[in-house]
Amino acid sequence: MYTETPDIIAFTSPIKGEVLTQSELKNLKSKTLHILNEIGVHFPSPKALDIFASHGARVDFEKQIVRISPDLVTKAMSTAPRSFILGGREERFDLFLDGNSSYLSTDGTGVHVIDLETRLKRPSCKEDVALMARVCDALPLISFFWPMVSSKEYGHTAPLHNCHAGLINTLKHVRGGTTLHPRLAPFILEMATVVAGSTEERIKRPPICANICTISPLSHDQHGIETSLLYAEAGIPTSFMAMPTMGSTAPATPLGALIMGDAEVISAMVLIQLAYPGAPVFHAVFTSLMDPQTGGYISEVPTPSYLMARQLAHAWNVPCLGGARVSGDAPELGWQSGYEVGLGAGMIAMAGAEICGLLGLVGSATTLYPEEIILDHESIYHVYEMMNNKRSNEIDLALDLIKRVGPRSHYLAQKHTRDHIRNFRLPALFREKNLDGKQRDPREVALGKFKQLEATHHPKPLPDDALAELDHILEAAEIEAERIF
Repeated sequence: MYTETPDIIAFTSPIKGEVLTQSELKNLKSKTLHILNEIGVHFPSPKALDIFASHGARVDFEKQIVRISPDLVTKAMSTAPRSFILGGREERFDLFLDGNSSYLSTDGTGVHVIDLETRLKRPSCKEDVALMARVCDALPLISFFWPMVSSKEYGHTAPLHNCHAGLINTLKHVRGGTTLHPRLAPFILEMATVVAGSTEERIKRPPICANICTISPLSHDQHGIETSLLYAEAGIPTSFMAMPTMGSTAPATPLGALIMGDAEVISAMVLIQLAYPGAPVFHAVFTSLMDPQTGGYISEVPTPSYLMARQLAHAWNVPCLGGARVSGDAPELGWQSGYEVGLGAGMIAMAGAEICGLLGLVGSATTLYPEEIILDHESIYHVYEMMNNKRSNEIDLALDLIKRVGPRSHYLAQKHTRDHIRNFRLPALFREKNLDGKQRDPREVALGKFKQLEATHHPKPLPDDALAELDHILEAAEIEAERIF
């Protein structure tokens, strides 16, 4: 027996945070072009260097620096699609990255878990990835599952097991590809093909996408770039994510960090378009700040930084992953994590990015408290309802009612009250009471809700033959990993 997965709920807010003018965006793009043409980007991959050289980029093979002319950047980026589909296991879970809707995602990929039963911190494992995929499958505002923690017990093949745990435990789109040894990436593609049903369907409605991080300042990872080329050839959408830290790996100004991160992302997109014109790519720049006292990491930066990153992505005419804060800095659940998620929820309504709102982790995206995803989902629901209130057609009806009841009466006996009073979604997490009438701790209520979903929600499984094939793929990947490492 399985549980029906509810339809996803996307944001379609009329509000769009426009911080930069078109003139300012044009100027920022010109600075990115200057960086790519005059300063260059480090590509430690012979394959990438050969591709750039064959298309006329200026390549220093000894230093592995690539300089790309504005004309070549413009030509390559003109083939990048503005919109494409991230497929779910069923079509009702497909995400359309065309700028009309924003889809919320979980955050990834932490390495610690607060155990559901012992409440002690421990390293994450594959069972945690699977559990969070299954619970998030039941939460309608979460449209996109990014494995929230890592299958650390599997070492080099952890990304494969993260992908597997996501694919078999949710009907939603899964961020299944990431940086790993290029000889292991084909196993990711095999899993995607099994779930999609065929190569043609995998290309049409890919059930996974990939994320490849750059290395600030102005560099790339060899395995990341080479796996991204494999994903692109197979039609797997890939986001390139720059995470420049102001003061340490980036200039200590929001715009300086933004254009440097943009140059990193665009350089990778240009490579992909030169090699495979039309391959689906999307843009992500998350700036952060070095703590000037400790040298530590601070994810919170001024809100306009996130909105500017979204505007810049769309100025390049590609979809965006971002527009809201990347995670929270709070080391544990409490007032700080609630404030950070609440702020992020408000920004989601303004962002206008295709995928945003990375939810569910604390400690700068390192630690998972299972109940946090329930609290975050509740917070986001308030923002969704605020931005999607479409009850203006009830105004005339209410005016007639007000006239009928008149002054100094009440509405308790009115049919209108009986018809409409239950239409309001009350925040259950913040209203439950103990037997003595005192309000329960929302975190306690959220933990109970999480455990209820853990016990009762079981998404529709893949067919037995597909599950068996996925197991065979993982076994083959483990054998290949032994040969490599």
